[in-house]
Amino acid sequence: MPLVPMRVILEASLEAYKKGKPFAAGAYNVNNMEQMQGIMRSAKETLSPVIIQASRGALKYADMNYIKHIMLAAIELNPEVPVAMHLDHGNNLDAVKKAIDLGFSSVMIDGSLMEDGKTPSAYEYNVRVTKEVAEYAHSFGVTVEGELGTLGGIEDGVGSGKIHLTDPLQAEDFVRETKADALALAIGTSHGAYKFKVEPKLAFDIIEKVRKLLPDTFLVSHGSSSVPGDLIDAINKFGGNMQHTMGVPLESLKQAIALGINKINVDTDTRLAVTAAIRRFFAEHPDKFDPRDYLGPARDAIYDVIKSRMIAFGTAGRIKDVRIKNLEEMKKFYTFAASKVPS
Repeated sequence: MPLVPMRVILEASLEAYKKGKPFAAGAYNVNNMEQMQGIMRSAKETLSPVIIQASRGALKYADMNYIKHIMLAAIELNPEVPVAMHLDHGNNLDAVKKAIDLGFSSVMIDGSLMEDGKTPSAYEYNVRVTKEVAEYAHSFGVTVEGELGTLGGIEDGVGSGKIHLTDPLQAEDFVRETKADALALAIGTSHGAYKFKVEPKLAFDIIEKVRKLLPDTFLVSHGSSSVPGDLIDAINKFGGNMQHTMGVPLESLKQAIALGINKINVDTDTRLAVTAAIRRFFAEHPDKFDPRDYLGPARDAIYDVIKSRMIAFGTAGRIKDVRIKNLEEMKKFYTFAASKVPS
């Protein structure tokens, strides 16, 4: 099964929602081979379509070409799994162009922040840069995700640390003006491990209102790792020093899916799983030094977390619901759609 545009995976999610059987596609960040292997093992076993994404931080850490070929190897070795390659939190058109040149089938432009990835932007700036990216990316058949509002927390150097919830009426105008395929909503979630001191109360009413106003737009939840307490405990038990923190409960994410969320980003949970597994291994095997000895358990821990998320998000068994299209077919789709827009 070839690399697919993210849009075809999200179309399956939106159609399922409209039929009263909602699920969300998980989008999982990749920095290295072990992460990729854990994700794809989970997708293959659960028969889940999957979005694999790389942030600017990941591309800087691993080099863009290493990430590209790790992702392409995953697609080659798992031909039965629909896979989208997604740029997470692109900060300008140049970053988007580089990702598309590498073969990414989907890109996010985060115009809610200025190019530094920290300073909240003006609405007009967000519309301008997102529209610019959509026009460019759609000419290659590539899916575009935008963001409106800002999340709390900071991860991979991205985030203002301040929460500004999405205005549903502004969201309607934003999608109409930019032609973005997917919209990341600010509903009270947060980037990073240190999200909340107490269980968060998400703004589910925003999802409901935006879904009614934008029935055919794909909705996205960022900053949605659950930060499991058992992983924090394991890290601390074996030498770590993480303070009390809470993530987004899985039950809250399930409620968000039921209200129309189509894509959920998960990164921190796999980081915690890796750290807990490696700390445990070193504590129990102080004589070991071969990286394969401790990266193997780390890979298994990633698999465990991702598999549980695929089941919780309802993605398991949904490969059959994805109508496969390639980028050339999507180019024709966007060209036709543009021709239907009133002048």
